[in-house]
Amino acid sequence: MYSRSSEPVRLERDCAAVLVPQGEHVNLPAGSIGYITQALGGSYTVFIEGNLFRIAGQDADALGKEPPSPLELPEGADDEAVEQLVWQQLRTCFDPEIPINVVDLGLIYEATIQSHPEHEDQRMVVIRMTLTAPGCGMGDILVDDVRSKLEMIPTVAEADVELVFDPPWGRHMMSEVARLETGMM
Repeated sequence: MYSRSSEPVRLERDCAAVLVPQGEHVNLPAGSIGYITQALGGSYTVFIEGNLFRIAGQDADALGKEPPSPLELPEGADDEAVEQLVWQQLRTCFDPEIPINVVDLGLIYEATIQSHPEHEDQRMVVIRMTLTAPGCGMGDILVDDVRSKLEMIPTVAEADVELVFDPPWGRHMMSEVARLETGMM
């Protein structure tokens, strides 16, 4: 859930984090005090000692929060059911600085599902995506977030995420809801 207010937090244990917007991996020590400024898609953006950090959902317990539940897919689910879950998962991927998911931002150019060439009864998801700015320090983090969240889907053995810049991203690619929320109409 996104909130315009900040929730105070004290880290209950040492925690891996990513410095925003540089994308540098760091370790935050237990006892660090700050604020949760964004809690979307199962990850958290926290403000600690004058810096923003992204903390993955798997480390939610360090913030006193519950980690996300494992994904479920009905037995024998077809590609259409997997595709629905792919798009659902993509909508849980957020830039730590922008409270809008990568789908509504218009960053996902293509998402296809195919049989995995090496793993029988498994799938591979191929994603072509971009960034709002080519020099974004969080680009690798967003790509890894998309990959890891798609690989959480049962029957998906691999997510191949390609970062592309053609065509260049523009605000016209955003959903109407995203344009309204950011004031970019």
